[in-house]
Amino acid sequence: MEAARLSSTKPVQALKPKKTVSFDEDPMTKVSDALPLPLYLTNAVFFTLFFSVVYFLLSSWREKIRTSSPLHVVNSSEIVAILAFFASCIYLMAFFGIDFVQSLVFRPSPDVWISDDEEENEVLLCKEDARKVPCGQALDCSLPPSPPQAPVVTAQKVLDEKAATALTEEDEEIIKSVVAGTTPSYSLESKLGDCQRAAAIRREALQRLTGKSLAGLPLEGLDYESILGQCCEMPIGYVQIPVGIAGPLLLNGREFSVPMATTEGCLVASTNRGCKAIHLSGGATSVLLKDGMTRAPVVRFGTAKRAADLKLYLEDPINFETLSVVFNRSSRFGRLQGIKCAVAGKNLYVRFTCSTGDAMGMNMVSKGVQNVLDFLQTDFPDMDVLGISGNFCSDKKPAAVNWIEGRGKSVVCEAIIKGDVVKKVLKTSVESLVELNMLKNLTGSAMAGVLGGFNAHASNIVSAVYIATGQDPAQNVESSHCITMMEAVNDGKDLHVSVTMPSIEVGTVGGGTQLASQSACLNLLGVKGASKEVPGANSRTLATIVAGAVLAGELSLMSALAAGQLVKSHMKYNRSNKDVSKASS
Repeated sequence: MEAARLSSTKPVQALKPKKTVSFDEDPMTKVSDALPLPLYLTNAVFFTLFFSVVYFLLSSWREKIRTSSPLHVVNSSEIVAILAFFASCIYLMAFFGIDFVQSLVFRPSPDVWISDDEEENEVLLCKEDARKVPCGQALDCSLPPSPPQAPVVTAQKVLDEKAATALTEEDEEIIKSVVAGTTPSYSLESKLGDCQRAAAIRREALQRLTGKSLAGLPLEGLDYESILGQCCEMPIGYVQIPVGIAGPLLLNGREFSVPMATTEGCLVASTNRGCKAIHLSGGATSVLLKDGMTRAPVVRFGTAKRAADLKLYLEDPINFETLSVVFNRSSRFGRLQGIKCAVAGKNLYVRFTCSTGDAMGMNMVSKGVQNVLDFLQTDFPDMDVLGISGNFCSDKKPAAVNWIEGRGKSVVCEAIIKGDVVKKVLKTSVESLVELNMLKNLTGSAMAGVLGGFNAHASNIVSAVYIATGQDPAQNVESSHCITMMEAVNDGKDLHVSVTMPSIEVGTVGGGTQLASQSACLNLLGVKGASKEVPGANSRTLATIVAGAVLAGELSLMSALAAGQLVKSHMKYNRSNKDVSKASS
């Protein structure tokens, strides 16, 4: 590979680093070397001497004051104590004062590395960072020589070459420390204070530990500061996923260009065809039915009767206002909407539902639930909280409670597709689509015993839009609950198509929505950040866009199946003609 050649490439003069100063090869002579005792023993002696003579002198002077004796008259023991006091003061002031002055005069760079292990293994790795390139380029991806192959030059390989030439001596010390296990990989960001440099060092250490190259995984081009503490831990790069555009999708009188991040060929093209059919037929209409995120803790009592007592208390309308006040203290956007309980023996599952503004809202509702649980401990001291989530929520798993009750945004989207559009754009007929939908999406799904999966491929579109806009991809599970309905209307000439999705979980603030790429996609849709006019308006609009895109995707795929075009289109768009055997490894 190219990386093998890069390891021998000379760095340009602008990248020449300064020599690292470490504890193992400190050229300066330390003052403590002249002490007859080790430094820590000398410090202990003088500390003990200082406090002892201070105590002796204070006791002696207090006695003189009590007996009205002159303070300036001292005996031999007091003279010795005074001399010892001044001697210890001089030592302590010199020890701490000189160190303080040196820290001001010879201030080290912020990138000071101190290992978490024994003191003798501590290494000062950064005296001054002399690199003239971004820290993330300080990476050597060199590997053992491989058999010569025809090189394939790409922009990413150019970046890898630059990274391989910028590895400094100080970075080498840190990498060796990580590889040896003396420095935890997860602590690099906090110790270095440079997130991109930490990612580069962690990446190189991983390559050396595993013996595997990461040359194809990009490092440059991501703001690692933006993901620290909220999006990803211990990063070593990022994965590139192509983003395509489907649309314009004409929805509720507005046009949207829908970004879709996917590696499945034909998906964007198919959704785009559905958008075209909807647009030519006058557009689609989407309605928000419900908006409320849920969290359901599980609590246990000594008896089933006590669990039932709490259930009756929580579901009593008289107590709802009090519980709402307690819950709503957690956020200015989180507002309690309802409480639903389920008893299983001595265990009680309490499903709280609340509005969350433009955030997806899992953290918001969890904080409100914790407030209520703390409040309930007063009247129910025998309540044992087993977990803030008892899976009655239910998050990131298919569940009937979400399919029936809804979670997040519940949306229905419909359109009437003209008969001539069905024939000319979708290449099929109204009768064929209605029959196939009944036999596939309804009967076939029932035969399979699916839960919320009465559709052709809603998950495809939901996942692609979620990844592009910074949503939680794992919530695709319940967000893809969808039933697709098709019916002939206007004397059988036109097609009425709809999708009903009871649990679309999206947000336009927090999490991955703040990242640059995902934020750009949200901005494309006009729903970036929090709505300034109506709290929650942006996230609700995004949910309707998701449903509209699913409607387009369902319409196009079902048409391809009805016309027998599925295999042909996938062979055309989902197969690469590139000879991968000639590609560089």
